[in-house]
Amino acid sequence: CMNHIFPASYAWGNFTVLAVGIWAIVQRDSLDAIMMFLTGLLLTVLTDIIHISVFYPPNNYLTDARRFSIGMAIFSLLLKPVSCYLVYRMYRERGGE
Repeated sequence: CMNHIFPASYAWGNFTVLAVGIWAIVQRDSLDAIMMFLTGLLLTVLTDIIHISVFYPPNNYLTDARRFSIGMAIFSLLLKPVSCYLVYRMYRERGGE
């Protein structure tokens, strides 16, 4: 994200979901906030897969900084299913069905 490999939509999508996640944690009694956060996480999984697959540079253009940025993007993508599971458990604890 910080090495300008991906377009601005990658950063805006992930930072927006992060903001909704903070709102969902602060609003302990809101099911809508946690549902929006879960939906946003699931949507960013799909968009992250698309961004990584479309904008992955060829090996000739991979510097150490770009390799690190792509590695962190892939690591974030791998952790999102765990985050989705934990957010779903929070949803169930708040009374969601």
